[in-house]
Amino acid sequence: MDATASYRHFRTTTDDDNIVWLTFDKVETGTNVFSPEVLDELDTILQLIAAQPPRGLVILSGKPNGFIAGADIKVFSEVRNEKDAMAFLLRGQAVFNRLADCAFPTVALIHGFCLGGGTEMSLACRYRVMRDDPGTRIGLPEVRLGIHPGWGGSARLVPLIGALKAMDLILSGRSIDGRTAKRFGLVDRIAPERHLREAARRLVLDQPEPSRAGFLDRLSNNALVRPLLGRVFRKQVGKRASKRHYPAPYAMIDIWQQHTGNTSRMLQAEAESLARLIRGATARNLIRVFFLMELLKSLGKDSSWHPAHVHVIGAGTMGGDIASWCALRGFRVSLQDQSPERITPAISRAHSLFRRKLKHPRKVQAAMDRLLPDHRGHGIARADIVIEAIFEDAGVKRSLYRDIEPQMKDDAILASNTSSIPLEELTESLSHPGRLVGLHFFNPVAKMQLVEIVHGKDTDSKVAGRAMAFTRQIDRLPLPVSSTPGFLVNRILMPYLMEAVVLESEGVPATLIDQAATDFGMPMGPVELADTVGLDICLHVAEILGAHFNARVPERLQKLVTDGNLGKKSGQGFYRYKKGKPVKPKAGSSNWNMEEITNRLVLRLLNEAVSCIREHVVDDTELLDAGMVFGTGFAPFRGGPMNHVDAVGAQELLKLLENEKQLRGERFTPDQGWQTMIRSTEENTRT
Repeated sequence: MDATASYRHFRTTTDDDNIVWLTFDKVETGTNVFSPEVLDELDTILQLIAAQPPRGLVILSGKPNGFIAGADIKVFSEVRNEKDAMAFLLRGQAVFNRLADCAFPTVALIHGFCLGGGTEMSLACRYRVMRDDPGTRIGLPEVRLGIHPGWGGSARLVPLIGALKAMDLILSGRSIDGRTAKRFGLVDRIAPERHLREAARRLVLDQPEPSRAGFLDRLSNNALVRPLLGRVFRKQVGKRASKRHYPAPYAMIDIWQQHTGNTSRMLQAEAESLARLIRGATARNLIRVFFLMELLKSLGKDSSWHPAHVHVIGAGTMGGDIASWCALRGFRVSLQDQSPERITPAISRAHSLFRRKLKHPRKVQAAMDRLLPDHRGHGIARADIVIEAIFEDAGVKRSLYRDIEPQMKDDAILASNTSSIPLEELTESLSHPGRLVGLHFFNPVAKMQLVEIVHGKDTDSKVAGRAMAFTRQIDRLPLPVSSTPGFLVNRILMPYLMEAVVLESEGVPATLIDQAATDFGMPMGPVELADTVGLDICLHVAEILGAHFNARVPERLQKLVTDGNLGKKSGQGFYRYKKGKPVKPKAGSSNWNMEEITNRLVLRLLNEAVSCIREHVVDDTELLDAGMVFGTGFAPFRGGPMNHVDAVGAQELLKLLENEKQLRGERFTPDQGWQTMIRSTEENTRT
C-alpha cells in the first residue's frame, strides 16, 4: 500500500516500522458507526493490506468522542424482513472474520466509547489497547435495544474471558472501564493518552502472547457446566426482565449453551437469532426509544448559553438534590434556605452522591468546593440561573419572586421546579415575566433523566432555549411542555395513580394492583410508586389537578394523609416499610380479574395522554412518548403510550373506555381526541 491513502471513511498511514495505522473517521457524522457502505470499504482496505502484508495493523478512531459506537441503528430500524437483516449481519461477520484471519498482528486502539459492533471489531483483532481514564469504556449494550450481539460478540468474548464475565457483560448491557477490562482479560494493555500509540506499537513489534482465559474461566464454558450456569443466568435475567417482554437475553443464553466451542456455528446462530429479533416488536420499540432519547438530546443545541453560577432556593429533597447534581456536573452552585441547619442535610446528601459518583477524594473535594451553603442568598446577585424549589404553593412562590427579582441580574433566568402549577399563576409578581421558565426535575434527581421545560404564554423563547441547553449541560433530557396544570408527566400519571387508589379502596389487594402494572411492563406498581413519591405530595398534586379538571380525589388517599401515613418516608402508607423496603403481603388466591385491573389502570393513563395531545401540551406524539418513558419508566418495550395506542388500535381502546364508563362512571369518559386519532388512522389507511 501507499505510505498514506485516503478513502471515504478511512485513511491509512504506514510508518517507518511498516506498521499500517488505519483511522476510522466516518464522514458527515460526529460518531463512528458501521453502515453497509463502511463495511464494504473496510473489507476492500483489509484485502489491499493483506495483499502486501505489513508488520502490523493498528485500527484507531479519528473522532474525539470515542472509538466506535457500533452498527448504525438506522439500518436496523429500516430493515424490511429477516432476509435483509441476515444479509447485513453476515456481511459484518465476513469483514470481521477477514480481520481475525490476518496473518500479521492487529491492534484495536480504543479511546472514549467502544460499544456494540465496535467491541466486536476489537475482539476480531489480536490485541486491544484502551486509554486509561474513566471516560473510556467498552461494552456490548445490544440487549438494551431488544437484541444481542450478532457480529461475533459472544462467539469471541466467551472463549476470551469465560462465560461468567462475558455473559455478565452481554446480558446486562453494561460497559466497563479500561482497568476492569484489563482485569477481565478483555484488553491487553491500558495506557494514558500520551503513551497510547506507543503501547499499540510495542504490541506489534514484540508480539506478546495475547490475553487468554484462565483455568476457571475456561471451565465455565465446559459442556458439563453449561446447563447449571444456564439456569443461573436465566434466573438472574428473570429478576430484571420477563422472556415475554425481553426475549433477547434468553436467546443469547440458549446460543451460548448450545454452541459454545464451535465458533462458526455460534456465529451463524448469533446472526439467525438476531435477524428474528430485529423484526420483533420489542426491538422495534426499544430502537424507537433510542431515537426518542436522541431527539431529546438534540434539543437546546442551538443555544450556546452556559451559566457560570447556579443559585438554588430550597434545600429540601428536591432543591438540595438539584443543587448537588449541578455541582457534580461541574457548575458553581449556591444553595439557599432559611437557616444553615436546613441546608446541612442537603450538603450531607451531596457528599454521599459525590463519593458514589466520583470516588477519587480529590474530585469529591472539588465538587464539595463548588457547592456553597448560602442561607442569606448572596448568590442570587451572581447567578445566571436561579432555580426555585420551595413548597408547592403559588402564593408563597409569588412572594419569593417579589423579594428576589430586584436582586437578580437583568439577563438571569428564573426557573421554578413546580410540579403542577401553571406559570401564569406565578408571573404576576414579576417585572420581567419573560424570564420565568419551568424546570421540573423528577425524584430522585440523580437517577431520573427527564426534566420538563415549561414555557408559559409570557416565557421568552430564548429563555426556554437556554433552559434546554442548561438541561443538556447537566446531562439530563429536556422535554418542552406547555404551561398547563400538571404539565405532561404528572398530568398523565395522576389518573393512573388515582385509579390504583380506587381499586385498593374497593378491596383489591395492593400487591395485585402492583403486579398487574409490572406485568404490563411498568418498572414499579402504582401503589408502591405513590408510597415512594409521598402520599401527601400525591394528594396535593391530585387536588390541584382535580380543581382544574373537575376530578374527585379518592377519600382513601385523603384519610391516609390525615392519619399521617405518608408512605415510605413515614414508614407506613398503603404498605408498611421496613428498612426502606415495602412489606408486601402475599395476595393469595383471588377471584380478581388481572386483565380488568390492568385495563382500568392503563386506560385512565392512555385517555389522559390522548387529551394532552389534543390540547398540544407537547408538540407531537414522539415527545409525549419520550416524556412518559424517561419520566415514568413507562414500559420501554411498548415504545411509549401513544405507540401502544397505535399497536392496539385507537378504535379498540375507545370501545374499552366506553365499556368502563358504563360500568364505573364519568372518570372513564373518552377524550374527544380519540375520534381525531381514529379519523387520522382511517385517512392514512385510504392513502
